[in-house]
Parts: sequence; C-alpha cells; structure tokens
Amino acid sequence: MSRRSAAATVRRLLLDARYEVLPTASIEEVVTTALPAGRTVTVTASPAKGLERTVDLSVRLAGHGYDVVPHLAARMVSSRAELAEITGRLRAAGIEKVFVPAGDAERPGEFPGALELLEALVDLGDPFSHVGVAGYPEEHPTIIHDRLVQAMWDKRHHATEIVSNLTFDPAALTDWVRRVRARGVTTPIIVGLPGPVERAKLLAMATKIGVGESTRFLAKNTGMFARIAAPGGYSPERFLMRAAAGLEGAEAAVSGLHLFTFNQVAETESWRRDLLARLDGDSL
Repeated sequence: MSRRSAAATVRRLLLDARYEVLPTASIEEVVTTALPAGRTVTVTASPAKGLERTVDLSVRLAGHGYDVVPHLAARMVSSRAELAEITGRLRAAGIEKVFVPAGDAERPGEFPGALELLEALVDLGDPFSHVGVAGYPEEHPTIIHDRLVQAMWDKRHHATEIVSNLTFDPAALTDWVRRVRARGVTTPIIVGLPGPVERAKLLAMATKIGVGESTRFLAKNTGMFARIAAPGGYSPERFLMRAAAGLEGAEAAVSGLHLFTFNQVAETESWRRDLLARLDGDSL
C-alpha cells in the first residue's frame, strides 16, 4: 500500500471515531467541554464503581445530545430483572446502542459471560439497534485464545459490530482481522486505539477507576507495556499508518475507530483534529 493510500485509510477511520470514557465524577464536564453534541461516546463499566455509575452517566450524556454507548458488563448484571430495569432506563433516554463485554466482576450474577446476556436481550425483544462485542487481537490474560475465537463465532448472530481490545502492535491487529475474516465472521470491526495518552496516565487512570481487566492485561503482557514505555515506542499516528493496509477493503470490513481516551478527551480530540488537518494538507 502506498503512503497516500494509507493516509486515505487513516483519514476514513478518523472521521468515524468514537470516544471511550471512564465514569468519574468530573468526566461529564470534560466531555461537554471537549466534544460537540452528536459525537459517539462510550461509557465503561467498572466493578469498583458499579453499573449504576455507568448508566447514570450514559443517561446524562444522552441528555446533552451525545450518541451514547454504555458498556453492559455481563458479569456485573445481577439478574434478568436488573437487566430489564437498566434496559428500560437506557431506552427511555433514547439510547439505542450498547457494548456487551463479559466484564471483570469476580462474583458474577446471573450472567457468566457476554453470550448469556446477549441471549437475554433477545428475550427482552432486542431493545437495542446496535450491539457491540469485544474482540482480542492479543491473547487475553485469563481466557484461552481458542475460546476467544469460538466465543466470537457464537456471538456473531447477536452483534452488529466487534470492537477490538487494547493493542499497541499493528501487526497483531491486522493479523487478527485476517483471522476473524478467515473464520467466516463478517460482522463489521471497530478498531480499538489508544489515543495520545501519557504513559504514566495509562496505568494510573486504570488503577484509579478500578479497571482490573485493563491493569491485569498490561501486567501480564509485559511486551505490550514495553512498547508503551520505550521512548518513542508508541504513536497512534504511526500505529495507524502501519496497520492501514490490513484495515482497508471490503474483506476487512473495518468501519471506524474506538479511541481509548482514559478520560483525556480534549487531548485525544485535539490529536484527531490535528492529524486530520495534516492528512487533508497531505503533509505526512
């Protein structure tokens, strides 16, 4: 792929980007200051904060006019009754999209994994028009890789999109996209991409909010952390340019970016706008 073609691919993905935030006390003001209404914002679920914090923030952001995607972590939902109550609140707020990971609760309720919650949503009448599930370009620290591939296959009938998990290796990402498609899964993929997050902030923010899965993932994938910690080791721009060839074309069906902001929303949006301007000016 030529540099010009890679730049065109990166531009297309940047134009369809959404922003993941953690449900802290100050994030509502951060989002409303940094992003115009209409942008897509996803709200994580943390065992330390509980789903109530996720749902409350999602409803408030929807009230500000954002296209909100709450994370319904399956293991954090205690029962079908709670799922019905959460679904009702989200739909009343006009929220039509959710992301359903398994989650990281040590003592799950009625749903041991994402597939069981997805099936329960069917029983509730498929209340959401868009349902995302997780994909893992690099091995998950607590799940055997073959099970991840099988789980994605099992969930394909329920999902409208697959969101790739944290990776700092463009080769791992593009190889995973190829393997997903070789498996016969045609669900569109949204690429998970860490923005220009300060290295120390990446772990400090995850620890503060209690995102155990993220911190354990990094702790057990020291090679990944080495890529972050090395001087010049990670650049989202370089990552995208290197991955571009494997993210283009109908066979890849990669539709956009899921930006892991770690609540550095303004910095992430500034980076996105700056890169788009340079791409439009062909200054790369």
